[in-house]
Amino acid sequence: MTTADGARLAAYVREPVDPEATTVVLSHGWTLAHQSWDLVAERLPGDLRVVTYDQRGHGHSTFGRGSKRPKDESVRRLGSDLDAVIDQCVPAGSPLILGGHSMGGMSVMAYAGAHPGAFDGRVQRVLLTSTALSGLTGAGVRGEAVAMQLLACTPGRMGRLVTLKGQRTLYGKDPDPALLESSRALTARTSMRAFGAFHGALMQHDETAAAATLAKVPVTVVVGTRDRLTSKRLGTALASEIPGARLEVLDGIGHMTPYEVPDLLAGLLVGTA
Repeated sequence: MTTADGARLAAYVREPVDPEATTVVLSHGWTLAHQSWDLVAERLPGDLRVVTYDQRGHGHSTFGRGSKRPKDESVRRLGSDLDAVIDQCVPAGSPLILGGHSMGGMSVMAYAGAHPGAFDGRVQRVLLTSTALSGLTGAGVRGEAVAMQLLACTPGRMGRLVTLKGQRTLYGKDPDPALLESSRALTARTSMRAFGAFHGALMQHDETAAAATLAKVPVTVVVGTRDRLTSKRLGTALASEIPGARLEVLDGIGHMTPYEVPDLLAGLLVGTA
C-alpha cells in the first residue's frame, strides 16, 4: 500500500469469514518489523481480522516517495501511516482495536491526536505496551544525537552490530534463547538509516495532547519493571495522563512484551484479561 507522501508500506491481513468483523491493528517498535507481533496475533480469536504492517523504513516498507533514504521522519508521520493502513486495509464498517509496542504505541498516540473522531465510536479499545507519552531522553551517551544523525545517512543493515548480549538487555529475567534470537534477527535486518533517523523522532515525541482523545475508550498501559528503554516511571506517567486508563506493571518483565507475555497482551486486546 502507498501513503500520501509515497511511502510504500508492507501490510499483512488475516481475514475472517465475516467482512464486518472487528479488526485488530498492531503497530511494532523501533528496529523491529511486523513479525514482532506474531506470537500475540496467533493467540487472537479467529473471528477477528488482524492487520500487522512494517512501519516506514522497517521490514519491507520504504520511506517517503518509495525511497530507502529517510527525510524529516517523525512520530506524527507514523500516525499518518497508521491512518493510511486503516483506510486501505480495513473495511469502513469494521470496529477497531489498536495495539502498539514501543514506537508503535507512539504511532497509535499520534493517530489518536490527529484523528479524534475515530474514537467517538469506531475504536473500541487500545493497548499501549512498553511505550511512553513523552519524556524519552536516550541513553545519555555523549555525542549520541550526532552519532544517530550519521547513522541516518549510512547505507546497509545493522547486521553484526546486533548481538544476543545486547538483545538480552531488552528482556526481563531468564529470557527464552529462541525469542532472543528471533528479535535479534529482526533488528539485524533493520537498516542503519532507519535506526538513526527514528532515534531523533522518538526523542522529540510528545503526544500529551492526545490523552483526552484516548480517554474516550478503554486503554490499557503495560510496562515491565525491567524495561530499560521505556521505564516503569514512563509507563506510570503515561497511564496517569489518560483518564481512566488501566495500568499493568509486570514484575521481572523487560521491554519486549510481545515476546515475553503474548498471552496477556492477546487477552488485553480482546478484553478477556
